[in-house]
Amino acid sequence: MTAFVDRPVGTIAAATSFWAAATATRLSPSRGDRDEFRTLVPSDGDPHLRVQAVTDGPGGVHLDLHVADIEVLADRAVGLGASVVARPGHVVLRSPGGLLLCAVGHHGEHRVPEPVSLPDGGTTRVDQVSIDVPGERFDDEIRFWSDLTGWPLRPSRLPEFVALDRPAGFPWRVLLHRLGDDDAGTTVRAHLDVACGASIDAAIDRHQELGAERGRDGVVWTTMTDPTGFEYCLTRRDPETGLLTTT
Repeated sequence: MTAFVDRPVGTIAAATSFWAAATATRLSPSRGDRDEFRTLVPSDGDPHLRVQAVTDGPGGVHLDLHVADIEVLADRAVGLGASVVARPGHVVLRSPGGLLLCAVGHHGEHRVPEPVSLPDGGTTRVDQVSIDVPGERFDDEIRFWSDLTGWPLRPSRLPEFVALDRPAGFPWRVLLHRLGDDDAGTTVRAHLDVACGASIDAAIDRHQELGAERGRDGVVWTTMTDPTGFEYCLTRRDPETGLLTTT
């Protein structure tokens, strides 16, 4: 899996600089017909986070699923309720609730990068895509992602969250979040979550130094806004296991 930070052309430079600094990665050369893609390359392990400049819409986050046969995966996704958007050498799809995803080739990536060190001795890892789902679409979206990946569901201690139980060796967790009635969104969207463990306060300070703004404090997370105005979360999950810490 690869996660993409999709941002409008006018804000892509700020987004790219921020996420490269926050993940301690270097930037690959630009590629694509419009130089719209760049990879955030870690010092160890294989890349799992990329950025894309988009010309339509406000941007967001989407997942690429790397497979040996992209047409097989695309057909499977369509059979589960997805729709095909485009085939620009890979297959761009929308989930039943409207979230973009891509079926792309696999080139042997398998090494998960090490966590990023913090000044207090702790670490962070950008390791989770949270799929935010309007309530009436939640059951269909859960079923789609679990059936598409083959990953079983892992209930959360909070009823509005359900995680997919990822196999060992994958860089990304997938969490599905049932949005409340107060959310005005009608289609599924996604954001990134950063595992910080007990070092969440140090992580908040570091991300603010890089230009992010602090938002709300949740039960085990703090919402942040990156310099382009997109929300993400710093969480009290263990950067090694991805699971919630007990302290």
